[in-house]
Amino acid sequence: MLDTYNPPWMTEDLEIFKDAVNKFYTREFAPHSEKWTKQGMVDRDAWNKAGAAGLLCASIPEEFGGAGGDYRHEAILAEEMERTGVVGFGNTVHSLICAHYLNAYGTDEQKSHILPKMASGEMVCAIAMTEPGTGSDLQSVKTTALKEGNQYVINGSKTFISNGQLADLVIVVAKTDPSQGAKGISLMLVETNGTEGFARGRNLDKMGQHAADTSELFFDNVKVPATSVLGGEEGRGFYQLMQQLPAERLIIAAQGLGAMERAIDITVEYTRERKTFGNAIFDYQNTQYKLAECKATWMAARAMVDQLTMQLLKGELDANSAAAAKFWVTERQCEVIDTCLQFFGGYGYMDEYPISRMYTDARVQRIYGGSNEIMRMLVARSL
Repeated sequence: MLDTYNPPWMTEDLEIFKDAVNKFYTREFAPHSEKWTKQGMVDRDAWNKAGAAGLLCASIPEEFGGAGGDYRHEAILAEEMERTGVVGFGNTVHSLICAHYLNAYGTDEQKSHILPKMASGEMVCAIAMTEPGTGSDLQSVKTTALKEGNQYVINGSKTFISNGQLADLVIVVAKTDPSQGAKGISLMLVETNGTEGFARGRNLDKMGQHAADTSELFFDNVKVPATSVLGGEEGRGFYQLMQQLPAERLIIAAQGLGAMERAIDITVEYTRERKTFGNAIFDYQNTQYKLAECKATWMAARAMVDQLTMQLLKGELDANSAAAAKFWVTERQCEVIDTCLQFFGGYGYMDEYPISRMYTDARVQRIYGGSNEIMRMLVARSL
């Protein structure tokens, strides 16, 4: 099967970590996937279990409660989640995105107060960028965080927020100076427990990824201390967002890799067992050709992502290359899963078959993290 392949950045220690992650997901999370899908979110204690197992904030320094790893650990966590069929667990947002905003830009006090709680699972984090009228154009956010004395007052609304129903901490993209455009954007740290004026809207119904809580969030004169600005300095938010985007977009491509691998593996298994006209579906030349093309596509995607992963580890990954990987791999992910689903016939259209859910789950990969149209624009500007 495809998961026997080892990328060039893999080490013996990472192999041990990968095996432990796979076993944890298989034992602790995969059996609950159906329940989580029906209830629209993972169980809250799943976060505590992952924290106790050392799977949260794996790439955050040990001094702040993390495991002291690097991007490779996060990539393994993301890919193994896809391979084992675990759905809805928003650790990528929590550990790779939110935790790294804090680790890179937070004050010592912010990091010491928040990161250990995120690593243990005591605190679940979300980042609130998108607004009802603002998608990829972050410079146009309407949410404000205006300073009044020794506090900020936040007003606005956000939508499509991953981990929104369970978040204990929300990193809010807001304008601290609406007259300054992108230079007036700051990232605000809002702890949700008992915070007056903060409200969660409904857990949004989606085409796929039904076990992932995706929410509307509302801020009505929410008052937070002056120390809630990430890094302690206003106007740095847009820069902070842009600096973290390459890793965020590369991890989406890594998720696409894991999904492609699982789709091919389960399709090979199904077509070898399923018979039609007295022959296994796999024995037909068309099946073999199509699945060979799927494997070749996966190999190309794997090579691209591995090369960029090594660049990222050296601090050399540029935003345009990450954008190219994000749009190319996610589109190949959708194509491969569509090809695989066809071999299941009518069963591929039934939700009890994993390939059906993989098909609908994959579609959003081309939208979040910056739409693929925006990714193409970024790449084109670099030509």
